[in-house]
Amino acid sequence: MSDPVLAADGHAYERSAIERWLATKSTSPMTGEELELTRLFPSHILRRQIREWREAHPGRVEAPSDE
Repeated sequence: MSDPVLAADGHAYERSAIERWLATKSTSPMTGEELELTRLFPSHILRRQIREWREAHPGRVEAPSDE
């Protein structure tokens, strides 16, 4: 995960994946329930935690390429 965002269902998603999902659906991929709001919010804390984990575990996971 390189660009985590939070959706109205409270779950974190990779931005590009949830944007593709929301382009054709208005439900949560996790719960199946209708999302009243489809706005996505950056998850700065999760992004920092992912970066810190990668720095602590070099070579374990390749950094994703930017789309």
